[in-house]
Amino acid sequence: MPPSERVPALSTPPRAEAPDADPVASAALAADPERALALLRAGELQIHGQLTEASNGVFYCTVSDGQEEAVVVYKPVRGERPLWDFPDGTLAGREVAAYLVAAATGWGLVPPTVLRDGPFGEGMCQIWVESDPEAQLLALQDAQEPAEGWCAIGRAEVGGGRTALLVHAEDKRLRRLAVLDAVINNADRKGGHLLPAVDGRLYGIDHGVTFAVPGKLRTLLWGWAGEPLNDEAVSALAGLADQLKGPLAEELAPLLTAAEIDALRERVAALLESGLHPVPSGEWPAVPWPPI
Repeated sequence: MPPSERVPALSTPPRAEAPDADPVASAALAADPERALALLRAGELQIHGQLTEASNGVFYCTVSDGQEEAVVVYKPVRGERPLWDFPDGTLAGREVAAYLVAAATGWGLVPPTVLRDGPFGEGMCQIWVESDPEAQLLALQDAQEPAEGWCAIGRAEVGGGRTALLVHAEDKRLRRLAVLDAVINNADRKGGHLLPAVDGRLYGIDHGVTFAVPGKLRTLLWGWAGEPLNDEAVSALAGLADQLKGPLAEELAPLLTAAEIDALRERVAALLESGLHPVPSGEWPAVPWPPI
């Protein structure tokens, strides 16, 4: 693979031919966190290639414990570019923190993720999930209002001076992810970060710019903005608030600053108090660029 000028220089070690990820096997492993986490932590990590379109060092790898092998993504801390608005911690640490918070909701919206050593040192390692090509979560519609079963995001330029309505599916999995993004203060929920697996589960990925103390929510999932949280969201948030009083906060402490954990608690409390999905603040771009 050709090197990318945007990626910090890392000399990729000799590697075997990159295996294709099996969509069924990867979905099954992602849905079994206990097995997946054990493999991620103890397996031997081998790099097969670098994803050169990424703005940080991202590697396509396999992890094997001698009995089981899986395709994973590895993002070493050494490959991270500094961000002026995220001066503390690491992208890798926030990715793992996002997994822990997602797991605590009971919704399983982030593939199993760990912080571990690898060929380029400590980094985030996550089960690779192949997206179902038949699933459609985003669309462009030549209309002023979204069709039934869809939620409006906004107008998008489609060329020739024309615009179309960008929409996302009115899908309970996306609604859960919208709640999670509000909790973790996700500053970059693009369409490409949505992975509908072949088993019907939905995963969100790329959570390196999360957990900031000031509000930075930037997402495509505004379809429920201002609407009441449903019962399952309220239940998940109440459970999360309880967990943040004890073991979950302890797990997050090595990954986030004390201020970030306090802000996380405050966001959960604010959502429970308002009972509403958040609306764009007007102080920060509401939709990431590029959106897809």
